[in-house]
Amino acid sequence: MGVKIGNVELESPIALAPMAGVTDLPFRLLCKEQQAGLVCMEMVSAKAIFFGNKNTEKLMEIHPQERPISLQLFGNDPDIISEMAKKIEEKPFDILDLNMGCPVPKVVNNQEGSALLKNPALIGKIVEKTVKAIQKPVTVKIRKGFDREPIDILEIAHIIEESGAAAIAVHGRTREQYYSGEADWEVIRKIKGSVSIPVIGNGDVDSPQKAKAMMEKTGCDAVMIGRAARGNPWIFSRTRSYIMEGTQKSLPDKEQIRQMILRHGRLLVECKGEYTGIREMRKHVAWYTAGMPHSARLRREVNRLEKYAHLEKLLKDM
Repeated sequence: MGVKIGNVELESPIALAPMAGVTDLPFRLLCKEQQAGLVCMEMVSAKAIFFGNKNTEKLMEIHPQERPISLQLFGNDPDIISEMAKKIEEKPFDILDLNMGCPVPKVVNNQEGSALLKNPALIGKIVEKTVKAIQKPVTVKIRKGFDREPIDILEIAHIIEESGAAAIAVHGRTREQYYSGEADWEVIRKIKGSVSIPVIGNGDVDSPQKAKAMMEKTGCDAVMIGRAARGNPWIFSRTRSYIMEGTQKSLPDKEQIRQMILRHGRLLVECKGEYTGIREMRKHVAWYTAGMPHSARLRREVNRLEKYAHLEKLLKDM
């Protein structure tokens, strides 16, 4: 039940979606250990690479154990995107993804991300130039549309395939919806029926059962899990065993959650230093402990964390 994207073989059809501020190296490693078939990095600006931005270089760090891994670029200039793709091609990523779905205003206002859905011809140019510039497979992440104005998403999917992309990931919401309302799985089914390259479905997959339902209803080749993976890297191993072996793994117990939080904290400190790592860990602790008894008190206290030792002490009473 593996999936092939270009020359890259995924062992399982469950991918970690790229999420800014979330899918950094420590988090990706944890998801990979939990058997994610593909992990995707935080999106990187092609212009930022062009201008030699230091923070961007840090964003592109990859650990050998994460592979296969997808590096995601965003931008709107076919020349800059293709040239930067060529410039970074020697980095150890396996797949280059082009973001054409980000709904964030500062990205959209620059005519990048999901704003590209209003310009199918430009999408074609970006994909075609990038595919020609590098040897690695190029994929594209889109949404079902922009706002309410009609967009022929099937035409866009066709253009992406004709321009040489190796796969398409489809989030079943418009840009206007952001992450609200229900994702439209029907649009994923239609795109799957109209192209011959693999289609990865994205939107509202928050359990192994939902992942299986999406694959059955849409025929998509793989599913991409985003927000439901925050504080829950186990969703990948649980979904993999449910889809591939038909077995239901139990949810992690309190001690497993505690150990995962501590491991996540250690990785963040190793990767980013204690000052930044522990401050970034605060939001992850809130996600890991959401819905647990006394979690509101824990979340209040977590916002004062400054050292790894404080995290250990706080979790003793979890």
